Amino acid sequence: MEIGVFSVSDITTDPTTGRTPTENERIKASVAIAKKAEEIGMDVYAIGEHHNRPFFSSSPTTTLAYIAAQTERITLSTSTTLITTNDPVKIAEDFAMLQHLADGRVDLIMGRGNTAPVYPWFGKNIQDGIELAIENYALLRRLWDEDTVNWNGKFRTPLQNFTSTPRPLDDVPPFVWHGSIRSPQIAELAAYYGDGFFANNIFWPKEHYQQLIGLYRERYEHYGHGKADQAIVGLGGQFFMRKNSQDAVKEFRPYFDNAPVYGHGPSLEDFTSQTPLTVGSPQEVIEKTLTFREFFGDYQRQLFLVDHAGLPLKTVLEQLDLFGEEVLPVLRKEYAALKPAHVPDAPTHASRVAAKLAETAGDTADAAVGNPGSNE
Repeated sequence: MEIGVFSVSDITTDPTTGRTPTENERIKASVAIAKKAEEIGMDVYAIGEHHNRPFFSSSPTTTLAYIAAQTERITLSTSTTLITTNDPVKIAEDFAMLQHLADGRVDLIMGRGNTAPVYPWFGKNIQDGIELAIENYALLRRLWDEDTVNWNGKFRTPLQNFTSTPRPLDDVPPFVWHGSIRSPQIAELAAYYGDGFFANNIFWPKEHYQQLIGLYRERYEHYGHGKADQAIVGLGGQFFMRKNSQDAVKEFRPYFDNAPVYGHGPSLEDFTSQTPLTVGSPQEVIEKTLTFREFFGDYQRQLFLVDHAGLPLKTVLEQLDLFGEEVLPVLRKEYAALKPAHVPDAPTHASRVAAKLAETAGDTADAAVGNPGSNE
């Protein structure tokens, strides 16, 4: 099980002080959080893509490359890469470059995003969102898998004898997760290619995501990638902890009540009862997180949102230290004990290179058996 953190890159006023961090402060904070995540033993740091205020992360590959230079082990990912409005050629080039710089410690979550105006800003129509996602991803796969691409589609100019550079590291592209909060078509897309499916289940009740994940698992098996319970699933989550549960609730309540993403809606108590958000002690975080497997089956990646709602960097780093000390070791032990042997781990660059080499060796052996030579 991979465990990590993700950021939506919001710039939000701290309701307890009235202070709003600058863009520079939030950008530098994202680097500090990624480094802390590696320090405490987490596996993944992911950051989203937005092109509008109050968000700052318009170029996640730039941020991740900077983080890659200051880390050694952690996987660097995106919590959304906009497959609908980005040019697939640019995605192919940017992530292959990042892959080389990070020595393979790269994957990405494809998504359509949650900001409607982004479509016309990049010359697209939101009504074409699903079609754009399907066509653009088909082209991206070819750009990574084939040295020379000829392409003619509906939403971009044709390509003739085009080679995306640099080529993927070790001729193995970054692993792709497809993120969705509402679209069965995206679950189908992930299943068709045998990619991962990331259900960012932080806002809606579990029943909605059980349907999406169930569809993805069913179609993953249908397309011959493995059994339904072997499909590659990731989940979102949120927590705010203090040693004492009452202290956590008291401290986090003003952030929850005023946050643009969920403030002025359900109460904190209602929200925590209906979503993965846990506000309480480390033990409560452990107990609630372990219930996710009961709802969604065995899964491979758990990412937590920790740097949102105006929380100051000092508080976020304290949260991560507490998580590393009291929560992470227990989750690792429990997940390892619960995972059936036939359920795969999350794909990494090293595991995918090894699989490719094994496949190539198998093909070579099959060819040798089929063509024993002419020296009879």
